[in-house]
Amino acid sequence: MNLNDAQREAIAYIDGPLLVLAGAGSGKTGVITHKIAHLVTNLGIAPHRIAAITFTNKAAKEMSERVGKAIGGRAEGVIISTFHSLGVRILRQECRALGLKPGFSILDATDTTALFQELAGGVDKIRLRMMQTRISLWKNALLDSAQAMKAAADELEHEAAALYTGYERSLNAYQAVDFDDLIRLPVKLFSNDEIAAERWRSRLWHLLVDEYQDTNRCQYRLVQLLTQGRDSFTAVGDDDQSIYAWRGADAANLQALKHDYPALKVIKLEQNYRSTTRILKAANALIAHNPKTFEKRLWSDYGLGDPIRVRACKDGDEEAEAVVSQLAAHKFSSGAAFSDYAILYRGNFQARAFEQQLRAQRVPYVISGGQSFFERTEIKDITSYLRLLANDSDDPAFIRAVTTPKRGIGSTTLEALGRAAGRRQQSLMATVFTPGLDADLSIKQHTALRQFGDFIRRMEHRARSEDAGNVLNDLLTAIGYEASLFSSVEPREAQARIANVRDFVDWIADKGIEESKTLLELAQSIALLAMLDKNDASSDAVQLATLHASKGLEFRHVFLVGVEEGSLPHRDSQTPDKIEEERRLMYVGITRARNTLNVTWCERRKLAREWVPREPSRFIAEMGETPRRAEADQVPDAQTARNRAADLLAKFSVR
Repeated sequence: MNLNDAQREAIAYIDGPLLVLAGAGSGKTGVITHKIAHLVTNLGIAPHRIAAITFTNKAAKEMSERVGKAIGGRAEGVIISTFHSLGVRILRQECRALGLKPGFSILDATDTTALFQELAGGVDKIRLRMMQTRISLWKNALLDSAQAMKAAADELEHEAAALYTGYERSLNAYQAVDFDDLIRLPVKLFSNDEIAAERWRSRLWHLLVDEYQDTNRCQYRLVQLLTQGRDSFTAVGDDDQSIYAWRGADAANLQALKHDYPALKVIKLEQNYRSTTRILKAANALIAHNPKTFEKRLWSDYGLGDPIRVRACKDGDEEAEAVVSQLAAHKFSSGAAFSDYAILYRGNFQARAFEQQLRAQRVPYVISGGQSFFERTEIKDITSYLRLLANDSDDPAFIRAVTTPKRGIGSTTLEALGRAAGRRQQSLMATVFTPGLDADLSIKQHTALRQFGDFIRRMEHRARSEDAGNVLNDLLTAIGYEASLFSSVEPREAQARIANVRDFVDWIADKGIEESKTLLELAQSIALLAMLDKNDASSDAVQLATLHASKGLEFRHVFLVGVEEGSLPHRDSQTPDKIEEERRLMYVGITRARNTLNVTWCERRKLAREWVPREPSRFIAEMGETPRRAEADQVPDAQTARNRAADLLAKFSVR
């Protein structure tokens, strides 16, 4: 990597807190990588005293690989992880101080939703989801249930605060935490226990935090507590790419750095290594309409580039046909790969028409942000057993495991067991082995539960020391999982699910060997295991993605579609602060493009059964482009575009 002056300055600066204001495509990952190498190689800092924190497992993996190339084997000592993984590391070592046992469970989104449904009774799903979101935001703002009750401003929030109280009590009873707790609890510990805080501060000589604009209040506070005293950290972020306020991210954290750290050094990375000048000019013009905490202006040495094409379409069907036909024609004429193209949109619902056209025109595609491998039913079935091996107080895991496959233990038995557990204030598994259950359960019910409990204890014993892959294979054979699948779903679906299970078993086996870990050790962090990417990243396919999911990606050719008032900006985001975030979302979309950018909008959309007229987004004009249906800018009709593509294909065919 050939470094520019600003990058070199950011890498070398270690005299205090540093904010690297990194514009889109400015090489920020390279700066973080080189800074870690500089700290280790030139300054002699021990690798284990350096931590680099980012937001996704994918980003952490990429950073680890790049650091490995830079400093070789010494990279293994550097802590490179997500905020949540760092939180797990802290909680595993400090769990007793927080009243948690070492084998505490981490509940995923499905588990927490099920728990909320149980606690809330007959509340409808939409209202429950709103309360669940409110509770998550309170946690990220460092408010416990009592504080949330005081802060509640309306009926929904009062109801949510009451639910939060029961939710906290249930988590404590289950010896479990949710994803928000993975950061909130370390903050709570370090705020109240100076000895514990100093213990962790003494381990870290320098902390690097990527995507700082995406931090919430809780994450910001964790960074403060880990660096307090020396303030030795490098925050890398871009206020123009803050697009996650809906999940608690606070762009004001960048501004707060100036207030909380008077000695803060700010270095701007403004040279873009991705896009042409025309694309950057449009991005700069657009984002200039937002108020600025830090002024910056992206520039590039990549030349003027092709004009940005802004095109109007009659309706959504015409837009999808024309975009896919134009993409196919451009692909054949330019010799580009399908993977060089992306179709980006505001909401997932917009993908359907483009998927139909891509299939119709036989264009391969993948959708970013699809279902995680770990969200698949069959994988969650298996991981419920692993969670139970790690923590037999994990009641949600117990319920799923004991009923999958079916073994004659139904809702009646579980309700009776739950009542017995409630009276004794203990977990379901512990209750199974408690003397004197004859008054609560029939002999048949109790026998079935004891058999299951004995099986889990035998497997837990083996999982402590034996080969992870062998133990998991034996577990699946013992419960007859494959046979149960084929008896409950269609053969084709059963085969697909079993293939996924085998992939998972192989992955666990390989991970156990690579990391020298037992199944029990792997099971203890099962909720944080990285997603198994079922899509081949190297496959030649067009990328479909929402603007939120596209962040961090880049493509040679981008189609930004559905850029209309009511879609982008979204109809529910009309207040000034929300319009600013929608504008940043558009900015992210523009700056994904390297060579060409095409923007489309529709003159009408069909909503329900009615045609509704649409207007071009204000953001098109703010880019400096003309939002009109001029003949010169008009998309050719779909048949004409297909004919052109066919002619080009024939031209390039080898006879």
